[in-house]
Amino acid sequence: MIVGTAMPTVVADLGGLDHMAWVVTGYTLATACSTPVWGKLGDLFDRKAMFLASIGLFLAASVLCGAAPSMGWLIAFRVLQGLGAGGMGAGAFALIGVLLPPRERGRYQGMVAAVMAVGQLGGPLVGGFVTGHLGWRWAFYINVPVGLVCVAWCWITLRVPAPSRRGGATIDGWGIAFLTGAISTFVMAATWAGSTYAWGSWQIVGLGAVALGLLAAFVATERRVAEPLMPPRVYRGHRNFPLAAVLLTVTGVTLFGATLYLPLYQQVVQSASASHSGLLLLPMMIATLVTSNIAGRVMTATGRYKVFPVTGALLLVVGMGLLSTMGTDTSRLATSAYMAVVGAGTGLTLQMSNTIAQNAVRLRDMGSASAATHLFRNLGGSLGIAVFASLFAGSVAGGAALAPGEGGGSGSGGAAALSSTAHAAYVADVAHATHLIFLTGALIALAALLAAVFIEEVPLRGKPGAKAEDAAADPGAKPEGAAVA
Repeated sequence: MIVGTAMPTVVADLGGLDHMAWVVTGYTLATACSTPVWGKLGDLFDRKAMFLASIGLFLAASVLCGAAPSMGWLIAFRVLQGLGAGGMGAGAFALIGVLLPPRERGRYQGMVAAVMAVGQLGGPLVGGFVTGHLGWRWAFYINVPVGLVCVAWCWITLRVPAPSRRGGATIDGWGIAFLTGAISTFVMAATWAGSTYAWGSWQIVGLGAVALGLLAAFVATERRVAEPLMPPRVYRGHRNFPLAAVLLTVTGVTLFGATLYLPLYQQVVQSASASHSGLLLLPMMIATLVTSNIAGRVMTATGRYKVFPVTGALLLVVGMGLLSTMGTDTSRLATSAYMAVVGAGTGLTLQMSNTIAQNAVRLRDMGSASAATHLFRNLGGSLGIAVFASLFAGSVAGGAALAPGEGGGSGSGGAAALSSTAHAAYVADVAHATHLIFLTGALIALAALLAAVFIEEVPLRGKPGAKAEDAAADPGAKPEGAAVA
């Protein structure tokens, strides 16, 4: 979030405009590929050590990014930074899973959602301030003091149970290779589809076929190795885990789409200031923060949780549907209200889905399960961005050049350079594209609602204040019974 607002200055200093998108794509790709690996390493070895190692890698890469002498080196160091970020995301949720009983997790994951909301809102503002006053390199250096405090705090205070394993630990090398290849080709296909290449082009079809082939090889490998990277028992043990995966994937689609195209709509159609783009999402972020914390506290107090993903998915469908009704004359107040509905749905769905997924697996698979949920959300976001970008480019004349995430920036600058007649046509096209994007999002959100309805409300063990180990049980003893940490 911080880096995005610094990119125009980075390009002005280092050049490489044609490769600017890889600063984001490389980071996203490395994060997605490394997340399952870090999760499995945490299951096999010391979770605390793996978590601290990922933070250390992220901080070292941040320093290298800040010192990058060219765009090529910056992209390479961003890939390294993404490798560390994958471990931080997977490790944080896995630590919540092993340190807290299921009934307590919702409250703490609500806090995580609040921090994420603050990061999404404050990131662009902080990035703009730091870049304007200290230079773009400090957009990376600023990670170091914050990260060192986190490392010191975790090193001193974090006490994590040792992972239980029988015999020597083995690394699933073939599984890592096949899954990394599958994720890489999927993300590249999603990134290029509809923008660089047409959806039906041989490049995209070929990447899709390669991804499916690598995925098939990965599944076959996981069924026969002793310590699979993503154990099949996680998906077969209880129906709640794959259902939670659907919820997280769909939420990733809607969340990434909303955060990318709502500011564009407000800047182009409603003439909002691009310099305050971070504030445009404030209604959605506040609603996410409030509902996620309320849901977590209620779940901790009552042990009930199914109502939250069902209600959240319903709000996502309604909210995306309301956003699809926006036109050239929609007021900012109405837009803010629609955004709040989507934010409330996200808050009730996103973190609660993580809790449901963790409650469906054994303690020894917590890292793999947490990494998988993180991966599903990111892959959903990548697919959502690809689909929405294609819809935008197909609806707006010159949309490929002005769409978010491309060289054209937010789109408002390009629109301002048009004649009055062309500008009016462009504004109408953006409004129509927004309608198609959020209508598609509403239809996709129906899959989340269907998945939420079929979730089985397994009683959560562990009263407030109980230890995670005290709440643990073996879900394998009764597949449809209580599945806990």
